[in-house]
Amino acid sequence: MAFTGKATYTAGVALPELAEDVADLIGLITPAETPLLDALGDPLREATSTHHEWLEDELLPNKDAINDATWTNPATDTTFNVDHGGRFRDGDQIQVEGSEELMLVVSVSGDTLTVTRGYAGTTPENLADNLVLNILGNAALEGQDRPNARFTNRVRCGNYTQIFTSAVEVSGSDMAASQLGLTNEMDYEKQVRLREMVRDLENTVINGGKPVSNAQGSGTVRRTMKGILQHLTTNIFHTGDSGFPAGDDLDEAKINYVLRKIWENSSGNVDLILVGGFQKRKINAFCSESRSYGADDTTFTDMVSLYQSDFGVCRIVTTRHVPQDAVLFLDSSRISVLPLTGRSFHFKPLASSGDYECGELIGEYTLELKNEAAHGVIRDLTVSGG
Repeated sequence: MAFTGKATYTAGVALPELAEDVADLIGLITPAETPLLDALGDPLREATSTHHEWLEDELLPNKDAINDATWTNPATDTTFNVDHGGRFRDGDQIQVEGSEELMLVVSVSGDTLTVTRGYAGTTPENLADNLVLNILGNAALEGQDRPNARFTNRVRCGNYTQIFTSAVEVSGSDMAASQLGLTNEMDYEKQVRLREMVRDLENTVINGGKPVSNAQGSGTVRRTMKGILQHLTTNIFHTGDSGFPAGDDLDEAKINYVLRKIWENSSGNVDLILVGGFQKRKINAFCSESRSYGADDTTFTDMVSLYQSDFGVCRIVTTRHVPQDAVLFLDSSRISVLPLTGRSFHFKPLASSGDYECGELIGEYTLELKNEAAHGVIRDLTVSGG
């Protein structure tokens, strides 16, 4: 019998070629899901520069604080200093947060206010340093000239794009050979490397940081994007902070406290709570004591996927890339992950100098996070005991 190069289990018998009985699929056990990117969805546009920029604005503030520790009589003094006198105008009605007393601003000189105490028949109350003042609104005089124009300055914000790359190389023998579970080794390598890159993109979107200097990058300096955690500066809450609900375990009191603070600080609508596996189990436990089951029930459910509060309905998304001690509160309408124009993930074949085929997977992306005060995070939660 002529040599055919084929192997059979029974020599000299004309049997069909035998092979291992395997499915035409290769199972990957390495985590590759990207729940945050899936929740955010595809962006509506592309970045057009390696430094992607956007403008942010805000309303004139209607809060300030007393900045005066010297009082002759805190219940009757009519003159005191504040942090930002420019926020006040003659004719403003103001009120200390938590107080029933109304005051009317008579004049403003720098950061010093002169007011009418006990306005509108209210009872004067003691004032003190650092008390928060709410500006209710201004009362203009009939027929008076227009007030001086006031305005806010738009802020130019931005983030840099980051290049993600991975090389693919397959020998000529592998290209020619029949592979178990595969039809094309090169295509398979592309798919696996792409999964890795998308996984790394989600991780960077959450945890990535921008360098302090030379952020624009160069041929010798790598350009990296600023992630969500590095963007946040306003609503950062640590267990043990003054006023924050006591304890290191995640509970409803902490979640509602943060949702309320974000609602007070911005017009944001938090609709996404991003957690790791440990904190997700803590959220699931919120309802454990109130669950009941019928005698015929055969399914035990221990999962919370949606959290509805006075401050909105939040989808709960679990991802491996959130630090285990953290919970992120996000307004997804203000977050986008954008590719640089023409630089979404793609494969670029490269010239081969030997018996192999090679190429490079490339993608360049940035994070656009608008109005960081519309988002928040809790840190230092316990990560053990459950």
